[in-house]
Amino acid sequence: MAQDAVAEGRVGDVRTKNHRLIIGAASAGTVFEWYDFYLYGSLAGFITQHFFSGVNETTGYIFALLAFAAGFAVRPFGALVFGRLGDLWGRKNTFLVTMLLMGLSTFAVGLLPGYDQIGVAAPIALILMRLLQGLALGGEYGGAATYVAEHAPPGKRGLYTSWIQTTATLGLFLSLIVILLVRTMLGEEVFKAWAWRIPFLVSSVLLGVSLWIRLRLNESPVFQKMVDEGTTSKKPLTEAFGEWKNLKIVILALAGLTAGQAVVWYTGQFYALFFLEKTLKVDGALTNTLIAVALLLGTPFFVVFGWLSDKIGRKPIILAGCLLAAVTYFPIFNALTVAANPVLAVASASAPVTVIADPADCSFQFDPVGKTAFTSSCDVAKSALATAGVTYENQVAPAGATAVIRIGGAEVRSFDGRPLAKLEFAAAKADWTKMLTAALGEAGYPAKADPEKVNKPAVVGLLFVLMLYVTMVYGPVAAALVEMFPARIRYTSMSLPYHIGNGWFGGFLPTTAFAMVAATGNIYFGLWYPVVIALATAVIGFLFVREMRGANVDD
Repeated sequence: MAQDAVAEGRVGDVRTKNHRLIIGAASAGTVFEWYDFYLYGSLAGFITQHFFSGVNETTGYIFALLAFAAGFAVRPFGALVFGRLGDLWGRKNTFLVTMLLMGLSTFAVGLLPGYDQIGVAAPIALILMRLLQGLALGGEYGGAATYVAEHAPPGKRGLYTSWIQTTATLGLFLSLIVILLVRTMLGEEVFKAWAWRIPFLVSSVLLGVSLWIRLRLNESPVFQKMVDEGTTSKKPLTEAFGEWKNLKIVILALAGLTAGQAVVWYTGQFYALFFLEKTLKVDGALTNTLIAVALLLGTPFFVVFGWLSDKIGRKPIILAGCLLAAVTYFPIFNALTVAANPVLAVASASAPVTVIADPADCSFQFDPVGKTAFTSSCDVAKSALATAGVTYENQVAPAGATAVIRIGGAEVRSFDGRPLAKLEFAAAKADWTKMLTAALGEAGYPAKADPEKVNKPAVVGLLFVLMLYVTMVYGPVAAALVEMFPARIRYTSMSLPYHIGNGWFGGFLPTTAFAMVAATGNIYFGLWYPVVIALATAVIGFLFVREMRGANVDD
């Protein structure tokens, strides 16, 4: 009993000290890891050119698929590996390992020879580094969230952990700023030739700073108390997922919290960008600027909703964010079209488009790595219209008929590219696309959004609303997950549902949504993906997830 009292006193005492260092160190390391993770996505074009250009099409497809999978699909496996270590070794030691692994693998990408120097070993080495990145990120978040939450004093757990929730946005900003500075200072030609490597090499400086800060930390008082009392889990994976009482909570955390949180987050921060630039044809630089302004305005609300969750609970805020998103996504994205590309909105109403095709000729164009060729006449027509941001209706044609696009009163006949060789198909599609673009232009469809006609305040306002939903679902989720699980298996248990939700449900959102748009012809149809998942999360969370605000996280 005396030992328990001393241990409890030490836990309470530690929580009153150095809270700024604790939050800052955990958050800084997580910002750094997100910086590394986003670099690959931002510089994917340069990476493909240097590492995948020399392989044949089939091998290139396999490599690209592996590189993509490392970014999203591998994250839950990292959660399992490092979650287990976090419950065996301790929170601090484990997230030091994940940060070191992420930093070194990112730095190595900046030094890797290209395909022209070492051949097929180049893409293999790149994929290995990417796999290590994905595994490390899978272990980092759970460690940082658990560490901060276990240091937080009563009534401030949501506030403390909400600072970690800002790190994904800050990491994205940091990566974009470094890339922009290097491109501006050295020029596009130099950047394309070799300077794209510099942002990866800069990660070594960030790694050094982050390690120095984190090495000043002590172990979590909750974990140290378990070590002193001999109550740490000997088999955290078995205990977390092999016992139904714990596995049931993991499933509820995924279905009733993180799945909806993930799709709302990816829709607000990533799909909105994709929709503006790829569907509505807003200039890329302008799109990034509008998104950046909305992110800057919205980021403080991660902390606001984290603080509010300490007052009214985690569950009401997260589920309200999911429900609001599900109810308002369609009108918000419709309003984005009118504000960002009003000419397109008018043309869609005045000159409706119809694709007349044999349904057997049409594929579901799910292509996560952008390597699959859809060459039937129906696929050629639909992918071109979806890429152009044109809404269309579908009409059944006789079996075997070549697809036709009807634009108002005019018609454009598609072509079957399946008998053509790769280069022949590319040339034929380029010529056909010019013809389609001309026909759409005559009907009033713009090739690009006119920057002068973009209602910038309205677009930023709508993006800010989307960002508010992101902060509602994401700000309190770390505290919610920490409070759901017992301390002895917390790192393991909370990491897996978080990374399945964000790595799989969220990560595959853009490509799934595009395939849904191409299949139906409605540029808004892809929104059904986040809407259905967010609604399901709201219902499951309301019915089955317990509110755990204020729960004792020491046991």
